[in-house]
Amino acid sequence: PAKTQAALFEVMEERQITIDGQKYKMDLPFIVLATQNPIEQEGTYRLPEAQLDRFLFKIDVDYPTAQEEVEILMREQSLKDNNKTDQITATLSKAQVEGFQKLVTQIRIEPNLIKYIADIIINTRSNPFLYLGASPRASIAILKASRAFAAMNGRDFVTPEDIKQAAIPVLQHRVIVTPEREMEGVTTKQIVKQIIETVEIPR
Repeated sequence: PAKTQAALFEVMEERQITIDGQKYKMDLPFIVLATQNPIEQEGTYRLPEAQLDRFLFKIDVDYPTAQEEVEILMREQSLKDNNKTDQITATLSKAQVEGFQKLVTQIRIEPNLIKYIADIIINTRSNPFLYLGASPRASIAILKASRAFAAMNGRDFVTPEDIKQAAIPVLQHRVIVTPEREMEGVTTKQIVKQIIETVEIPR
């Protein structure tokens, strides 16, 4: 509903919620996670593009493999009467998360790679298979995400591979396929992959 969407906008953009005129700031670090089940979308309101644009990533989660399914069942079996949440332990403290977030901002990215990000985004806006291209918010998201991927890969600098790794989860919910291509079964993920393959990598 519209009121829920307005509240979600507020908390995602302003990191606060308002109840009866009283504002409550969210404690940092703060994150919003949302799930979407395709079968359950009927009868619900689609999120507007401006709201989807505020989510950093869209990650597709497939069904588990046969082996993973067995592992799920074995874990469930081993629980017996114990509560699942009793086994959860803290891995990182709040201060550590904030420290890592600050550290990622120090990752270096060369000007030619910044232009590479811009070229990818601009290509989405002129791509004939896309009805809606990506916004400047998407450029910033790829910049931030590629720094994080570089850090996870043990580097203090961004490479084109980090940008490619970030592009699909950052863009696949921000662009819209033309109705003709959608009827043919073409997905945003496929088009983003194609864009990444065609945009020239800086040397």
